[in-house]
Amino acid sequence: MDKLINDLRDAYDAQLRGVTPPGGSTRVETDGPLTRVVGWHRGFVTGPRDLGVRGEELDELIARQRDYYADRGEAVEWKTRAHDLPGDLTDRLVAAGFVAEDPETVVIGRSADLAADPVLPEGVTLRRVTSGEDLRRIAAMESTVWGEDWSWLADDLIARVESAPENIVVLVAEAGGEVVCAAWLVFKDGVDFAGLWGGSTLEEWRGRGIYRAMVAHRAQLAAARGVPYLYVDASADSAPILGRLGLHAVTTTTPYVWSP
Repeated sequence: MDKLINDLRDAYDAQLRGVTPPGGSTRVETDGPLTRVVGWHRGFVTGPRDLGVRGEELDELIARQRDYYADRGEAVEWKTRAHDLPGDLTDRLVAAGFVAEDPETVVIGRSADLAADPVLPEGVTLRRVTSGEDLRRIAAMESTVWGEDWSWLADDLIARVESAPENIVVLVAEAGGEVVCAAWLVFKDGVDFAGLWGGSTLEEWRGRGIYRAMVAHRAQLAAARGVPYLYVDASADSAPILGRLGLHAVTTTTPYVWSP
């Protein structure tokens, strides 16, 4: 099992450390070893497992990202993983004013093993959506689930669907005309992984297998496209479900956020 986990983590590091251009008015830039996104609802920074810089040079790199987004009047998320190097990266982020948000578990599974016909509760239907109206309905549902304004999500999904419709599949589960769950599957050209995102479910509809159905159907789509692996940045609620479905935890990821 240790070899499997190590192999999956190595493949993750080799293929999933960059950023897929999200489309719309956003753009992707580089600064040394880092990749950053400009034009999302907040800035985003990621890098390879080993940044290759240490000490004062690393402090300068961190401060440069913070100051770049400060000049824009924007918050920025620096995406870290538990096995990143150097080992004091997160300490230096905190010293520069970044604050840790909730960690998530990176889990990976084989799409062929997870693929199955979705089993939904009576009265719930599943369909793919692309219209701006439906994507805004998803953002409204997410706002209800998380108790904060997620209207930015509609703009993000609309930009993705418009710029690369072949690389994103957005699904909604509906009951009585209401969106009760939404999830999307993101492909990246030349990569052996497809990302499972979303999966939020209205509280009164949880525990009925809708999330599992979403995973099963997206795994079908990935397997049909010949993409062998699925990965998820799983919340504390989702990680146990995904583990029971057969996905393997390979590391954790924690966003460190600086806000002006």
